[in-house]
Amino acid sequence: MRTFRLGLIVMALVVVPPGAAGQHRNINFDLLVAARAGKETDVRALLDQGASPNSRDRVGDTPLNIAARTGHSAMAKLLVERGANVNLVNLARVTPLMSAAFGGHVEIVKILLARKADVTRVDRVQKTAMIYAAGGGNAACVDLLLDAGIDVNARDANNGTALMWAAAYGKVESVKRLLARGADVTVRDDRGKTALAIAIEQGHAEVANVLRAAGVHE
Repeated sequence: MRTFRLGLIVMALVVVPPGAAGQHRNINFDLLVAARAGKETDVRALLDQGASPNSRDRVGDTPLNIAARTGHSAMAKLLVERGANVNLVNLARVTPLMSAAFGGHVEIVKILLARKADVTRVDRVQKTAMIYAAGGGNAACVDLLLDAGIDVNARDANNGTALMWAAAYGKVESVKRLLARGADVTVRDDRGKTALAIAIEQGHAEVANVLRAAGVHE
């Protein structure tokens, strides 16, 4: 499987629309700084002063994507209530939902899904929020995404499934949850490998045993 990473995380200058006044540019910059520092009170004050909840830095991160990645659920709730777009992506095309799913931030996943976050979006290398949740070992997020309508056997660009990603990273609870929700253990990716073959190849004996117990044969 491809390397499992989440987007780009760097400190960067805010991006503002052409022609924005210096005051507005500074307040948006301050909003991003406050979000990165986890200062909800400052974020609220800056929004009250007119800062845009959809401000973006040089890698495209919004305050909401920052909050989703860092697990700050109160800040995420505040931002969506103030008009943050739940589907804005950064330059790696990572959405707030992907960030929250990767980090296992259940409450934020709930907040974003309640605001109709798009569960079908893919990042720059074609990973979905489900792949982030499964590969990150966040079984509770896997359940929430399945409840939101994601097909448990959805394929990625290389015909991989969430079960394969969970197996590749040795995420036992994700594997169990996916199996319980109907994951097909017989499917093969573009290399002709099943989830069991991937688990064995990566040395994840416990995952391999769980798959065998589910009736999978080598």
